[in-house]
Amino acid sequence: MPKLKLGPILDDRPVKLTVELPAELHRDLVAYADALSRETGQQVEPTKLVAPMLARFLASDRGFRSARRSARPTLARQRQSAPLPREDGS
Repeated sequence: MPKLKLGPILDDRPVKLTVELPAELHRDLVAYADALSRETGQQVEPTKLVAPMLARFLASDRGFRSARRSARPTLARQRQSAPLPREDGS
């Protein structure tokens, strides 16, 4: 059988993560949510800011992008050898 162009399908379901923030950082997050709410006219919950802020931070970190690029061939090999989950979830 010829090799397909599409590789393994990665699990892209959201992952629930619980973190503890320093009080000052939480206050800043709440203040940012308030400022964004005023700017957009829509209520923004501070918890909804965490994922986009982390994504923006990681996307703008040149050192991280460089390190990730150099590690990518290893990760690709690991993903190709990992079995896909079965339909019954096991």
